[in-house]
Amino acid sequence: MLIMKNCIAFILSAFVLSLSTLQAQDKNIVELAVETESLSTLVTAVKAAGLVETLSGEGPFTVFAPTNDAFAALPAGVLDDLLKPENKQNLIDVLTYHVIGAKVMSTDLTDGQTAATVQGEEINVDLSDGVSISGAKVAAADIEASNGVVHVINSVILPPSML
Repeated sequence: MLIMKNCIAFILSAFVLSLSTLQAQDKNIVELAVETESLSTLVTAVKAAGLVETLSGEGPFTVFAPTNDAFAALPAGVLDDLLKPENKQNLIDVLTYHVIGAKVMSTDLTDGQTAATVQGEEINVDLSDGVSISGAKVAAADIEASNGVVHVINSVILPPSML
């Protein structure tokens, strides 16, 4: 009887997991980010940059999504400056440097690979110690959305032209 209960529990948990995956895939990238508390700063930045409609569009997109902690780790004042209306283009450049105009799953990545971002400059993939994108560690990978995929990263990556 215990084995049967464990089997039923396993089947139910697998069903819930697949259901939550289906629900996530029914939402676009922005909707997923809005529902993820640890990405609230990213959502604020996307709104300030006027990119909600774009990232809610058909895609496909791959978004390397920095967490709230990643934004908090920026030098003092940097985020506040980026969010000012007069710095909107710089904010757009930073955010679109986190986006590839194609769906790229973690299994598609190779060590040393580069990829052009929507911003126009390239990011670098390093697989030597986990997965890093231009120095940012991937904390959660392959979160599928209806218009692409999100990989959560632990730091904000800046385009080389802004360094």
